[in-house]
Amino acid sequence: MAALIALLAVLLVSLAVTLGIGSVSVPADVVLQVVGRRMWLGDFPVTPLQDQIIWDLRLPRVLAAAAVGAGLAVCGAVLQSLTRNDLAEPYLLGISGGATVGAVAVIALGVGMGTLGGTVALTFGAFVGALGSLALVLLLAVGRAGTLPPTRVVLAGVAIGQICSAFTSLMVIMNGDQQAARRVLAWTLGSFAGVRWESTGFLIAAALLGLVVALFFARDLDAMSFGEATATSLGISVAGVRWALMVVTALLTACLVSVVGAIGFVGLIVPHIVRFVSGPVHARLLPLSLVTGAILMVWSDTAARSLAPGQEIPVGVVTAIIGSPFFVWLLRRARSDA
Repeated sequence: MAALIALLAVLLVSLAVTLGIGSVSVPADVVLQVVGRRMWLGDFPVTPLQDQIIWDLRLPRVLAAAAVGAGLAVCGAVLQSLTRNDLAEPYLLGISGGATVGAVAVIALGVGMGTLGGTVALTFGAFVGALGSLALVLLLAVGRAGTLPPTRVVLAGVAIGQICSAFTSLMVIMNGDQQAARRVLAWTLGSFAGVRWESTGFLIAAALLGLVVALFFARDLDAMSFGEATATSLGISVAGVRWALMVVTALLTACLVSVVGAIGFVGLIVPHIVRFVSGPVHARLLPLSLVTGAILMVWSDTAARSLAPGQEIPVGVVTAIIGSPFFVWLLRRARSDA
């Protein structure tokens, strides 16, 4: 509990600090005044420009980043336990590739690009593509008895992901539109630039719902971490739990990537970092992963929009820079343990 309270405090401080960072710097006290004024805590003397920058532009973006980081971290923790694979993360299921195909199809068709309708179409196309890839992965992975073996899920996810990647490249090449190609590249690397309050509320709700479902299965995940035989001896329906959690993590990932694009490594590195503090018990691991993932993504997005003056770095590039060395370390550790 102490670790969770400490991390929540770090998250709140991070939100307050990062809201003031950007092309226009805003002092922390002004940030708090804007938020306080909007929450009817007082009539603080802030300018309309400060109010618009903090409340309309930065706050929904920062909260969306926190929600996406939280959701991806919870998905990573669940998948690593389900598959008993240290390298598992949400994109293991090929969902990101499917979402990319759906989004690229909308971009290539030029459906109202630059308008609200185009944004809705892009999100809807990505979500449909993510669900389609999930259906294909589950169809390929399911065994004759209706079971869902982790190894088959991994292999099916990799196969579908590669097919989606090839199909995406083919659509971009055949379209021949350079502007569309740039939009596709930006989407596949992830961005919070266009997020507004409506999308933020959706992302927060999805992340919290995913945490609640995962916590419901926390004891089952603890038992399954010792192997299927142990879990079965304790009366746990291994196949049922695996089906339920695979579908839930896939749907949550689809919700997240359909709004902000493909962002990797968060679901990989956060659960491992948290285990050093919480241990393997999921009742502690999952909430701490949620908050830690939120902190990591908030600062990653802040770096993405602040490091290069006059332009924005895709947030997926920042998370890759952070996560790649950790990925190499995991591979070296796995080789030394073998």
